[in-house]
Amino acid sequence: MPAAKQNFRVDDLTVQIYNSSTEMALSVAKIVQQYLQSVIQKQGKATVLLATGNSQIQFLDALIDLGNVDWSQITFFHLDEYLGISADHAASFRYYLRERVEKRVQPQQFHYIQGDSLQPVAECDRYTKLLQAQPIDLCCLGIGENGHIAFNDPSVADFHDPYSVKLVKLDNINRQQQVNTGYFSDISSVPQYAFTLTISTICTAKKIICLASGKRKQEIVKKLLQGDITTDCPASILRKQPQGMLFLDEDSASLL
Repeated sequence: MPAAKQNFRVDDLTVQIYNSSTEMALSVAKIVQQYLQSVIQKQGKATVLLATGNSQIQFLDALIDLGNVDWSQITFFHLDEYLGISADHAASFRYYLRERVEKRVQPQQFHYIQGDSLQPVAECDRYTKLLQAQPIDLCCLGIGENGHIAFNDPSVADFHDPYSVKLVKLDNINRQQQVNTGYFSDISSVPQYAFTLTISTICTAKKIICLASGKRKQEIVKKLLQGDITTDCPASILRKQPQGMLFLDEDSASLL
């Protein structure tokens, strides 16, 4: 397993920096593999929240390629989904996770947010009940260029959110990021609203791993680790999570 070139803490958060995104992905995959093995050995099952986006691709591929995880004992949830998008839309997070994870590992269950539900408020309630039926053993996160985790943009983030799942309006920085990463042709085609798990729900996970790689993340990583803990940078709440680990590559850590 590649070794971190730097390993330190910022407040309660463990931070590891790697030479490259590939080394980072391989190391995180091994950490997650061993953690899931331990959880399943202790309690016979595990519940995992998955993120999507480009930051997760190498990690998910590496984790699946490692093997030696009893996927049949794992129940998956995901963090967010666009409102009004079908499960077969190329930008749908259901599509991403079905193709990249579910079809490859055959988990016990994968609970998806139905983004095209005709009753989106009722869909929030349905997904909340599923989430609350068991503790979350692991949450995998990325960080948006505006500091969002899941779809908790600065304008809607609440560190003490009373809800588990909610509907939010996406800000234009977030929507443009979806264009920049190739999931939509232009900002007008990016949905304005989305479902998201709340920050308070994310922080209940027994272990949180967060990946951020590439030059596009260097500004927000600096703000996350060196700025104030505030909803202006929603991901800064990770500094209050002793169960959290932030993984960076040289590029994303270059301003530290």
